[in-house]
Formats: sequence, C-alpha cells, structure tokens
Amino acid sequence: MTTVFICREQFLLFSPHVCVKTLVKKKETPESSGIYCDTSIDGIGTCWPRSNAGQMISRPCPEMFYGVRYNTTNNVYRKCLANGTWALKGNYSMCKAILHEERKSKMHYQIAVIINFLGHCISMVALLIAFFLFLCLRSIRCLRNIIHWNLITAFILRNATWFIVQLTMSPEVHESNVIWCRLVTASFNYFHSTNFFWMFGEGCYLHTAIVLTYSTDKLRKWMFICIGWCIPFPIIVAWAIGKLYYDNEKCWFGKKAGVYTDYIYQGPMILVLVINFIFLFNIVRILMTKLRASTTSETIQYRKAVKATLVLLPLLGITYMLFFVNPGEDEISQIVFIYFNSFLESFQGFFVSVFYCFLNSEVSRFSLIY
Repeated sequence: MTTVFICREQFLLFSPHVCVKTLVKKKETPESSGIYCDTSIDGIGTCWPRSNAGQMISRPCPEMFYGVRYNTTNNVYRKCLANGTWALKGNYSMCKAILHEERKSKMHYQIAVIINFLGHCISMVALLIAFFLFLCLRSIRCLRNIIHWNLITAFILRNATWFIVQLTMSPEVHESNVIWCRLVTASFNYFHSTNFFWMFGEGCYLHTAIVLTYSTDKLRKWMFICIGWCIPFPIIVAWAIGKLYYDNEKCWFGKKAGVYTDYIYQGPMILVLVINFIFLFNIVRILMTKLRASTTSETIQYRKAVKATLVLLPLLGITYMLFFVNPGEDEISQIVFIYFNSFLESFQGFFVSVFYCFLNSEVSRFSLIY
C-alpha cells in the first residue's frame, strides 16, 4: 500500500497523463495466463501499465520534468521483456523540450524576416526602375500603360510605408499607441488597398475591351483614378473610425477578440479580388473561342496583358488569403507557411514590375531606341 502511495505522488509531480486508477486498482486486475510485466513507474515518473511479455509499450512524453516543459504529442517507448521484466530504460529520444522547439521556430522566423526584408528591397528597386521607364517613355502612354503605371506607383507607396512600419514600430511605440503610429498604420492599409483596387482596374479594362467589346477610347483615365485611388480612401476612413472607438490600441495593428473592424477594409479587398477572378474567367473564355485565330497587334497585346494578370492576380490573392489560413500545430506546416508567405508577400512588387513593365514589348522597344 505504501508503494502505491509513493507512485501516486511521483505521478502528481511529473506526469499528468498517467492513470492513477491503474495504480490504485492494481490488485483488482485479473492475473494474466502468460508472462507479463507488472504496472510500474520509472524514474522520470511515467506510468507503464501491465503488459504482456514481448510487447513494446508507448506512453505520452511527460508534460514537465525538472521545470522544463515537453511536447506531449510525442511518445516514450519501453519494452516488456520475455522474462516478464521491464527494460532498464525507456526510450525518451522522441521527447523534445518545448524550449528547443521555440528556439527552432525563432530561428526560422528570423530567416523569414530576412527574406521579407530582401524581397521588399528587390521589389522596391524593380518598381522604381519600372516607374521611371513609364515616366520617361511618354510615347507609350496609352490608357492601358497608364493603368500599369498607377499600379506600380501604388506598390511603391505600399512598400515605402512597409519600410516605415518596420523602422518605426518598436514594442514601446506599440504600447504607447501615439497618433503618428496610428496614421502610419492607416497609410499602410490604404496603400495596401490601392494595390487591389488598381488590380481591379486592370481587370475592368481587359473585361471592357475583350468581353464587352467596347472601344477603349470611350474609357477615361479619371474613371480608373477613382477606382484605384479614391474608393479605398473612405473605406480606410471608416476602418479608422471603427478602430478609434472599438479597438484603439497597439497602433491599430492586430485585433481584439470579438472585434471585427479590420473587415471594414478587408471585405472590399476580398470582394474586388473575387470580381477580378470572374472577369478573368470571362476574358479567358472569350480569348479561347473568338480571338484564337486573330493575329492583330491589339489582340496580341490583350493576350499578353491577360497572361500577366493571370499570373499576378493569383499571386496577390493567394498571399492575402494566406492570412486567413491556420497552418495548424504541425511544425513543418508552420515553417512552410512562414517561408511561403514571406516570399510571396515581399516579392509582389517585383513580379508586377516584370510582367507589366520589363516584359512589356512597347517598353522594351522604346527603351532600346532611347
């Protein structure tokens, strides 16, 4: 009776996964017909239930040992030998200290931060080159290229505010929740929104020209300026008012549980993204059926624009949708999520520059002339 009492005390200290009733009712268990290993607790505090000889038994790793927490989803193994005695030691090699896992996660996070920073730097350089190419090559300023130019400008401003956020938003600033840091957050979200609305402008232009078969001469630059620059502004103002009254903390980054003010600007972004997918579906359908045999220069330009948009829109959409995806508790899933998200989010501007400027035949042709 004394032995059982000591084992229960060890259990309470070291392993909450052990069944106390197994130990207390040990003598109530019917005797096995063959050789077996009796219920036992090892020096770590893990309870090994009564088992037949020759079996390999698994138990959850201890939750805590000498003040160090362990991952209880892994198991420890111990064999019941043929002579009815337990192996001298259990195999605890799969039991990993959570502190070690946290260090590994921190290392991957730091690498992802470096990828994110380098990606934004490369994107910024590419975007600035593309911006000045459109600025200098006035002869190619048709409405289509003006839309490309504004999309690139939106990405430049979004990347610029991203750098400002990274350089100024220290933990102390977050806690102080000063006015200027809230304005920086609002500016970042505004320019982030303009990226999606200018992509929507790209979709509107192609849909009007190809699906609706309207002359693009009827389209005006001010229409797209309203879509790309003006519409996001009242949306962000409404979001800022919501934050001010319901979630006015930590420079408006993150969100309180049960407060959904961020959907004020995230909702319209998702909406225009969905509409763009519908546009692209119609555009591709028309191109595959009606314009397959056409070889006019205008049709070729449309096809190239559609190819660029087909590549860029999923890049933008997938990246944004990843923020709503839970990678789960699996360590590998979390690492893949961190790297994948960091790469796509930081290199968006680079892809925009490549597809809408550097691979633009008009830009390439006139760049060689000048």
